Amino acid sequence: MPDIIKTDGTVEAWDGTKLVRSLVRAGASEQTAERIRSTIEATISPTEQSSQIYRRAFLMLRRDARSTAARYSLRRTLFDLGPSGHPFEDFVSEIFKSEGWDVLPRQILQGKCVPHEVDVYAQRNGECLAAELKYHNDPAYKTDVKIALYVKARMDDIWAGADHTHGIKRVDHGYLVTNTKFTSQAMDYGKCSGITLLGWSYPHHGSLYDRIVASGLYPVTALTSLRKAEKRLLIDKNISTTEMLRQHREVLRQIGVSPERIGSIVAEIDTLRETSKDVHLHRDTII
Repeated sequence: MPDIIKTDGTVEAWDGTKLVRSLVRAGASEQTAERIRSTIEATISPTEQSSQIYRRAFLMLRRDARSTAARYSLRRTLFDLGPSGHPFEDFVSEIFKSEGWDVLPRQILQGKCVPHEVDVYAQRNGECLAAELKYHNDPAYKTDVKIALYVKARMDDIWAGADHTHGIKRVDHGYLVTNTKFTSQAMDYGKCSGITLLGWSYPHHGSLYDRIVASGLYPVTALTSLRKAEKRLLIDKNISTTEMLRQHREVLRQIGVSPERIGSIVAEIDTLRETSKDVHLHRDTII
């Protein structure tokens, strides 16, 4: 088997079982996943880039099931929310809301020494959390321990402020949320320091991917029936999730989408949400 070049520039031997696992994890059948692997393995070139393999697998998968293709492309479509981090903040806020949290985005919390702006402040059943979100545009980037240390220092000041100042918002849990992966040192520090880390594939149970699938809410950029320019226009209108678009489908008319395509787009949103239930139920058997 040939070598492939990963997004971070490292080279590793091609392993088709990884492709099969990622396809099945997204909801593809074993038969479909094996067929895609066989097709790619028959035509793979030496030192092919992993992004090229992904693109070929995505196109084949989209012909069979758009909702599965949308989940398969989910990590990359989160990067399409950029370049600024605000759409990602709005998207994560909607995920927390779907889990029963009352969310206030971009709040100022008074620390003992200085005030701090937190990206997400949320309350549920008497518990309060504050989350710092770190959005990155580079798929190869890993959120490292320096960022975790920075977030912990801010939370320490907020916690100390709560001990000395009456009438400020309480924080029980400090979160660091990112659309990328964490370094091993960052994960170790999070476990030791009490800061909850939430990343693309971390923790193993309850990662950002898991919580997206469980909620049935997807970034609007995941929709395969939308054109790239249309996705950008929707983000500019503060439509960050598929559910927001379903509830405000009139925005599609405003950006020039035909009635026929609006029906197809809403149907994809509904199918994506419905199929997410089955994927989430079988998570443990497909990772």
